Amino acid sequence: MSTKEKETVTPIEDTVECVEALAKIVKENKLSKIKISTEQMDIVIEGECRPAAPVMPPMGMPMPAMPAPAGNAPAAAAKPAEEAKGNFITSPIVGTFYSSPAPEKPAYVKVGDSVNSGDVVCIIESMKLMNEINSEFSGKVAEIYVNNGEPVEFGQKLMRIE
Repeated sequence: MSTKEKETVTPIEDTVECVEALAKIVKENKLSKIKISTEQMDIVIEGECRPAAPVMPPMGMPMPAMPAPAGNAPAAAAKPAEEAKGNFITSPIVGTFYSSPAPEKPAYVKVGDSVNSGDVVCIIESMKLMNEINSEFSGKVAEIYVNNGEPVEFGQKLMRIE
């Protein structure tokens, strides 16, 4: 047998050090899972942080908010007539709506403000990433449908531009 045909075996000490290093990375970065595969072995390390838990509450939270608008039936009936006018900015992702870049900063836009196509109108936080939402339309902000800090769904109307 030639030396090329011999299988190299990783010493157990090196494997243990590798697993310990990976576990440290998972813990420090609050990862839910890391998987390393080689020809010789598969290593899977699961952390304490599960990304599914934070994502689930925003999806479930809008449901309790639904009965409140149902109680205001006349207001809800009046909105569809208004919604026919203007363009809508909708949420491209599931996350949390923020009207300003930081709590102490003023809102990007308020009702009555003029916006141009490409202007940042809000932020949606999703999986700890802040995503700036730009207006696709130029005009005047006629209505903002979401309050600061509220969860939003994909495709949910955020504001109306006239």
